[in-house]
Amino acid sequence: MATLVLDNGAYNAKIGYSHGEVSVIPNCQFRTKTARLKTFTANQIDEIKDPSGLFYILPFQKGYLVNWDVQRQVWDHLFGKEMFQVDFGDSNIIITEPYFNFSSIQESMNEILFEEYQFQAALRVNCGALSAHKYFHDNPSELCCIIVDSGYSFTHIVPYCRSKKKNESIIRINVGGKVLTNHLKEIISYRQLHVMDETHVINQVKEDVCYVSTDFLKDMEIAKLKGEENTVMADYVLPDFSTIKKGFCKPREEMVFSGKPTAGEQILRLTNERFAVPEILFHPSDIGIQEMGIPEAVVHSIHNLPEEMQPHFFKNIVLTGGNTLFPGFRERVYSEVRQLTPTDFDVAVILPENPITYSWEGGKLISENDDFEDMVVTRDEYEENGHAICEEKFDI
Repeated sequence: MATLVLDNGAYNAKIGYSHGEVSVIPNCQFRTKTARLKTFTANQIDEIKDPSGLFYILPFQKGYLVNWDVQRQVWDHLFGKEMFQVDFGDSNIIITEPYFNFSSIQESMNEILFEEYQFQAALRVNCGALSAHKYFHDNPSELCCIIVDSGYSFTHIVPYCRSKKKNESIIRINVGGKVLTNHLKEIISYRQLHVMDETHVINQVKEDVCYVSTDFLKDMEIAKLKGEENTVMADYVLPDFSTIKKGFCKPREEMVFSGKPTAGEQILRLTNERFAVPEILFHPSDIGIQEMGIPEAVVHSIHNLPEEMQPHFFKNIVLTGGNTLFPGFRERVYSEVRQLTPTDFDVAVILPENPITYSWEGGKLISENDDFEDMVVTRDEYEENGHAICEEKFDI
């Protein structure tokens, strides 16, 4: 019996068989400016010749799965001939869903997995639970960890003790990668070039040039300097999709500080945007979102837990999700959490090798567990008891 692990994120779906490798695939559909009628699904984005002005059709809105038609088409593509060729009669599935998911969404998901696709058994789980499972598997001596999962729609902070999540201390910050990309689009559109339609390109810019500042005010001062003294300034060459397929950051020695830049290249000159955009994760109030930043929320979450457990959580802070890949992210979380905690507590912040696929790896481990059969709901159980059996078995 094969087990398919699907970490169904709002931006990327991480999918693969438990005995195979993981693939990270966009969990959405695209339309292009030129061929408005043709829809590209998931990894067909690579076939698009001119991805300027890409139009995204996302199954998730505000972090919850609401657009089932799109999600179905993406899944059909993933499970189908071109991708994983799933034999539903002989497959189990482990699939992730957001924290505190709405029961109507859960019912629809059960229905689709068991009645449409007819998987033999399914396990619905939060992706943090998978990350925690992997962490406890890699560090058998630890009993507690706090997962900071900073994804596309939200950042969740969830403490786990002995693989059980502590509901009373879960915190959600409504800032994720989407907010950052949109904010960067607005800043660039306001300051130099109208890019409000270029989500795909600007997302690439964000991933390539943004970093988390360890000293915001000092970097702000550097960003005001002129010419070569300004070490923050970076030139990003935008793709034109004929000769330059993918944008890139210009090497420092090739940058032109005065006069006209090289002809034929379209350049974005980025200064304080590079660190001011990721700063939103640490101070959402900068753009009027009245919430705590990540380090403050971590400390707040831990303080809601029993006192004797607190030191264990401070030394097992695990970062997952795409935003944690910003250079300097881990150092900044560490230094701020360190400042907010008593000196007699150890603080350790762990950034896994690949934070995006970390929870997928956890799913892979769970599927190899001896008690995996007791965790899943089989198709027979579902047909007999309906949605109720899923509510009973899954700790969501």
